[in-house]
Amino acid sequence: MFHQYKRIIEDGDPVIVYVTPDAMRPIFVKSGEVFNNRFGSFRHNDMIGLEYGSKIESHDGRGYVYLLHPTPALWTQVVPHRTQILYFADISFISLHLDLRPGKVMVESGTGSGSFSHSIARTIAPTGHLFTFEYHELRAATAKKEFEEHGLSHIVTIENRDVIANGFGKPNIADAVFLDLPAPWDAVAAAKEVLRKDTIGRICCFSPCIEQVQATALALDEHGFSEIRMFECLAKDCEVRAVPFPDIAEAINGKKISFKQSTVDRKKRKLDNDSMNDVDGEEPKTTERTISKPAEVTRGHTSYLTFAILAPDIVE
Repeated sequence: MFHQYKRIIEDGDPVIVYVTPDAMRPIFVKSGEVFNNRFGSFRHNDMIGLEYGSKIESHDGRGYVYLLHPTPALWTQVVPHRTQILYFADISFISLHLDLRPGKVMVESGTGSGSFSHSIARTIAPTGHLFTFEYHELRAATAKKEFEEHGLSHIVTIENRDVIANGFGKPNIADAVFLDLPAPWDAVAAAKEVLRKDTIGRICCFSPCIEQVQATALALDEHGFSEIRMFECLAKDCEVRAVPFPDIAEAINGKKISFKQSTVDRKKRKLDNDSMNDVDGEEPKTTERTISKPAEVTRGHTSYLTFAILAPDIVE
């Protein structure tokens, strides 16, 4: 389901119930069951047979929801947080720099909530494979159940294992390694062992603190990795809005463009324009143009991403 698209909702299928961008809920459609929220009751039987993306009204007519097809991006927004998770900016950046694509074999240590694992699986499907390791037994079991429910068990293999103490146990198989561990430098030797030696191997370490980056960089250099680089991803939203642009006569008289109009100001301007139309039947002289500008508040630091490559062995 998460790595390919289907059109019609069937009994047992996962669905993302969308109310607003900040109010989404993952469910499994099961005959006879009912989904309830503040807008009323939604019968699963009414969902079966509909197309993904359909709008469905509640049984009592109080509201509606949309039934979205599950994707790794949506799952990142609704996943139950068992640990800190990666978000879109980091996920896309890591996938690019690890050169992930269909057919690649990836090793991940620190499955956590499985958010990044879902994105990896979609990127390397259908012929690639992800080996992911989680030292916490309950988290590993929960993630394994989710992979099976989401139809990813043929692409993702999860193992409950402490890779720092015991290594990965799979030498020379991976094209890329991702380490999301408290002490990634202690797993660099194991990462080198699991990477293929006949091609360029790539590694990424996810670390919240700069001290972790320093220790990891030293360990990567010690074990023969090169092109060691660290990045920090900061996503900035852009606000899109319509602003009034006065005509030349108004500009000469000193009227200025305001880029910081409140909702009340915009509503007042619209009412003024409507009243002008009612009086003389002509369009107002002040025109509107759509502009965009960076948001004033930016989401802060999430992590540092340390990348390196391992050059292939050269046999003369």
